[in-house]
Amino acid sequence: MATQLKNLSDFSHTTIPNGSAFKIAIAVAEWNAEITGSLYNGALQTLINNGVLAENILSVAVPGSFELTSAADILLQKHKDLDAVICLGCVIQGETRHFDFICDAVAQGVTQVSVKYSKPVIFGVLTTNDQQQAIDRAGGKHGNKGDEAAITALKMAELVATI
Repeated sequence: MATQLKNLSDFSHTTIPNGSAFKIAIAVAEWNAEITGSLYNGALQTLINNGVLAENILSVAVPGSFELTSAADILLQKHKDLDAVICLGCVIQGETRHFDFICDAVAQGVTQVSVKYSKPVIFGVLTTNDQQQAIDRAGGKHGNKGDEAAITALKMAELVATI
């Protein structure tokens, strides 16, 4: 469903697992820091509000969204006890095709890392046409994609744990 028709922070339609047994990493891009900082704060607070202990949340910053894939790979390689990695970033359409290449590379990379380690790697990257759309999805009128990414991480970690 299109974001304009749904609040990214509304989870009234689903059951959210308790995260007290999980260890989750968050990789956040520094590019578009105003937006990614809001995404990070949303994800962090959502994890804590759903039982993940602060000491079981590992956070790392990377220069931009492109680097999220390698950060996820490094995190899962170095920290075998992680249950999920959340990748948070923001790529805003510009005048060149750079946007297309970055968005595609990050989406493909996140998927590849998830499959490589058989662990959830969550795509929490905003890919918007303009700054206002990013603001609206990073705690604005459409909720916070960081919240959504954290809930997705919890649900997928629970899925892995129960299969």
